[in-house]
Amino acid sequence: MKREEIKQFLAHREPMLLVDEIDIDENKIAHGKYTVKGDEHFLQGHFPGHPVVPGVILCEIMGQCCALLVKEHLVGKTPFFTGMDKVRFPASVYPGDTIEVTGSVAMQRGMFFFIDAKAEVRGKVCSEARLSFALVDNEKLDEREAAAK
Repeated sequence: MKREEIKQFLAHREPMLLVDEIDIDENKIAHGKYTVKGDEHFLQGHFPGHPVVPGVILCEIMGQCCALLVKEHLVGKTPFFTGMDKVRFPASVYPGDTIEVTGSVAMQRGMFFFIDAKAEVRGKVCSEARLSFALVDNEKLDEREAAAK
């Protein structure tokens, strides 16, 4: 899938859509890519003259890629992080790098998913984690927004 097809499943939009392409293989492993262009909002000020992709953004990239593992459940729902465990950032990511994500569902409890994810640049691990997220009905999000007004 490319960006336009990904938008059919994920609620994220620019500038926070952080998946360029994704494939799910026959073993239900996600293979996603995102190329850091250098003009992303999260690089402004992190760090001036030496831009480095923040670790939390690497987690977001892995999360978005891996949410597509359960794309059949995403219709009418939005994924929200519920946890990040065993998070590591053994290498930095810079403008021009292509981040390659792999991930698989380790466990599911209702609409809660636990994902083992890894991000690499040129074969070197830059992040890995056990991510968890819940799928929330969009109708509930609309109700919250209306109540806040």
